[in-house]
Amino acid sequence: MTQYDETVDYQRRLLKAEEWAKGVKTLHAHSIDSCWYDDRPEDTANGRIVLDVEYNNGTVRRELDNGEVVIFGTPLTGRDLVDKFSKHTHE
Repeated sequence: MTQYDETVDYQRRLLKAEEWAKGVKTLHAHSIDSCWYDDRPEDTANGRIVLDVEYNNGTVRRELDNGEVVIFGTPLTGRDLVDKFSKHTHE
């Protein structure tokens, strides 16, 4: 049965990583247009304020003052997600 230990361990870590990925890494209310991920400077033109929520999965959810939501980035999945999870949690 030890032939499956690595597969079972990976699946266990993947499930933990998927739950961890939903967590908030940073929360940032601002009106600046120089964030590393920001390719929409018009969102903060004329001092408009946005709320950016960065998640552990690598995405950023931006809420504009009119309620519109914009997503930056592509969520990590699979091995990439497990690797990032492992680096942050030492699992």
